[in-house]
Amino acid sequence: MNKPMPGGVILAHTNPPVEIRGEMSLRDYFAAKALLGFLSYNGGNSLKDHQLAEASYDMADAMLKARNAKKS
Repeated sequence: MNKPMPGGVILAHTNPPVEIRGEMSLRDYFAAKALLGFLSYNGGNSLKDHQLAEASYDMADAMLKARNAKKS
């Protein structure tokens, strides 16, 4: 389930928009979304960078687990 998605990602909210080339797995995508959530809640001030990264991937793993359970 950690299969890379081809192509790039366009960050439309930046000015000007930025395109990131490379491959991103669904797990990476979910982790990035989780990180944004953590940072938007109290600025992520209570956690250090490595803790935010670990928490983001823990959340991504939980999302993938829930997604796979729903398919079964």
